[in-house]
Amino acid sequence: MPARTNRRDFLRRGAGALAGIAGLARSTAFPSFVIGRHAGIARGWPANDKLRLAIVGVANRGADNLNGVAPITSVETVALCDVDSSYLAAAAARFPQAKQFRDFRKMIEEMAGAHALDGVVVSTPDHLHAPASAMALRAGLHVYCEKPLAHSIHETRTVVELARERKLATQMGTQIHANPNYRRVVELVQSGAIGTVTEVHVWVGGGYGGGDRPTETPPVPATLDWDLWLGPAPERPYSEKYVPFHWRGWWDFGNGTLGDMACHHMDLPFWALDLSHPTSIEAEGPPLHHESCPPWLIVKYSMQRHAGAAALAEASVPLTWYHGDKRPHHFADGLLPTWGNGTLFVGAKGLLLADYDRYALLPEKEFAGFVPPAPSIPDSPGHYQEWIAAVKGGVPALCRFDYAGPLTEAVLLGAVAYKSGKKLGWDPAKGTTGDAGADAFMKREYRKGWTL
Repeated sequence: MPARTNRRDFLRRGAGALAGIAGLARSTAFPSFVIGRHAGIARGWPANDKLRLAIVGVANRGADNLNGVAPITSVETVALCDVDSSYLAAAAARFPQAKQFRDFRKMIEEMAGAHALDGVVVSTPDHLHAPASAMALRAGLHVYCEKPLAHSIHETRTVVELARERKLATQMGTQIHANPNYRRVVELVQSGAIGTVTEVHVWVGGGYGGGDRPTETPPVPATLDWDLWLGPAPERPYSEKYVPFHWRGWWDFGNGTLGDMACHHMDLPFWALDLSHPTSIEAEGPPLHHESCPPWLIVKYSMQRHAGAAALAEASVPLTWYHGDKRPHHFADGLLPTWGNGTLFVGAKGLLLADYDRYALLPEKEFAGFVPPAPSIPDSPGHYQEWIAAVKGGVPALCRFDYAGPLTEAVLLGAVAYKSGKKLGWDPAKGTTGDAGADAFMKREYRKGWTL
């Protein structure tokens, strides 16, 4: 993927220096129905004109995202879409003016064609992220999509390129990126508080997956459209072991704990160290199961930094991911407190341990009296507000697809390495590992009737 803007420079310019996004031009690259309201982005969104949003997936994670965007005063929720009619009815009771749909394809076709929609919030299971996002982007709609950005590397690259070509405002749902704690950790790393960073470790407890496909075939709940829920995934009987939560542990729908959690936690070193892409990836886990994801996994990356990144680490940084009962050796060595999930930066002057809401400089005695640098990264107005402001011509959201795409790609390459059983290289310009067998795991066939 082409190099992105250096994030430290971007943040330091401030909102005033980035007062607008390039407008959408009249071009054959855009469907005819896009031209109109969207062409006004370059001129600035009318102050009294609300952003009309559709929500794809309105319960569970979808409910969180709905609750994130709907209260914003400049937003109007005009459409609700869910494959479960009970979820849809509950959301519709809150937003009775919104149109209701079961199939996001019909929703986008109908409402975008009628100039009745400006953006889409995608909160489906992972295997539907890219189909919904890609269709919305092709229709000229701005997109907020839950993490990970897509289910496969091919899908990831497709949606990133679509957003870039059409100059649409995007945001991936790594909500923790907007929290003050991540900003303070980034400032500490980039100020040299722990010296040159030599390695990074990222871990979470627990693990989704393990086990064979269920053999029982209970009836599909009357409220659920199982065929629409499956979407592009291969057909299989309904089971409570997939819906509503445990789909994360099955390759057809998710990428296990790595796919579910790594975008949140690896986001921190990606940001702090200005990481670009892995140059090598290898994974260790239990024997590969063709249906279910591994309950534990260790992925070792050699991460390349962007050209011109500040001299706070080598050009290539080792980064290791762990989930299940696996942890970096620093715990056994007695160097870390008994925190749960976390990220560890190992520097020449000490250690920086962080999770979502706190951080610690270690060993504590070495940092007694340490004064952190003055905050230099502006507070976020809110993760959802960033995207809304970007749609209306403001500063691009920090987790826009140009940033979220390479992060998601690195995460998913861990799954590719695990499936291949090999240490892989990665050429981001060509989009290949150099191994035909491994490359086969970067794309999959869609079920008949579904396209990207």
